[in-house]
Amino acid sequence: MRIGLAGGGTDVSPYSDQFGGAILNATVSLFAYANIEPLEEHKIIVEALDRKEQQQFEWSEQLPIDGTLDLLKGVYNRIYKDYQLPEKGFRLSTFVDAPAGSGLGTSSTLVVAIIGAFVEWLKLPLGDYDIAHYAYRIERNDLNLTGGKQDQYAAMFGGVNFMEFYEDDKVIVNPLRIKSEYLHELENNLVLYFTATSRESAAIIDEQVKNVNSKNEKSIEAMHQLKEQARRMKEALLKGKLNEFGEILDFGFLQKRRMAHNISNSRIEEIYEAAKKAGATGGKISGAGGGGFMTFYCPGNSRHAVIEALKTFGGEVKNYTFTKYGLTTWCA
Repeated sequence: MRIGLAGGGTDVSPYSDQFGGAILNATVSLFAYANIEPLEEHKIIVEALDRKEQQQFEWSEQLPIDGTLDLLKGVYNRIYKDYQLPEKGFRLSTFVDAPAGSGLGTSSTLVVAIIGAFVEWLKLPLGDYDIAHYAYRIERNDLNLTGGKQDQYAAMFGGVNFMEFYEDDKVIVNPLRIKSEYLHELENNLVLYFTATSRESAAIIDEQVKNVNSKNEKSIEAMHQLKEQARRMKEALLKGKLNEFGEILDFGFLQKRRMAHNISNSRIEEIYEAAKKAGATGGKISGAGGGGFMTFYCPGNSRHAVIEALKTFGGEVKNYTFTKYGLTTWCA
């Protein structure tokens, strides 16, 4: 999964199609797992072990999209349609380290993992960009799930990336070569906090899309500013100017709230102000907003005071490390 550091929301069409988007993100040690086990029986079993959900079907070319385990079934349906799989029974099992609606790209990361499992099992001719775009198409076109484009590419490529988004679903992933001491300092100073609430991102993103289509100047200007925020943060990280990090995050927090009215709420504002009062110099809401995870930049030793302040809100500080690699597959 990934932490979005700057530019969030500018990867969503139609903004990215009309103006071009830019995002800075980094993958962290929270993962989505997918395992395919061939079966002798002529049946298909799909199960999410973390959610304790399972469905079984007699082997079929297409599985029903009915609101249960749709990500798993949607990937199978698309792969069968495109590659005409042999009639082999199998069990597809998944597990995700963070809850749905957390703002860390859980759904897209899971879809990438599932595609990766099928690619490994069936030796499908898909490269890195192909898999990321395939995941995007399955979510947006086949399953009609609202969202942007960064999550699929972050899960696929891993590491710290500056991503650019253009019309016709064109995405350019620019891996950043960050000095290890800068990354260690950033990792030490960034506190990842789960607000103990998940949210449905679709309504927030739908409003964002509506604001662009209706030419809402306030919302569009906020997205322009967030795109500029991504460029500023990229430069600060490459040059090791981490003392500017909190200020850049704080700037983005103010802009993000102007994109759609449900991105923030009174609880998020209260948490944010408490973290700043305890020593954080800035922070952000992960993903579309409305809940899920938040990140705070805490310079010096202020992380300890910030964590104590956050404990009063009943959420959870999540330990993590930055990761260098994206999708990894193997065959037992």
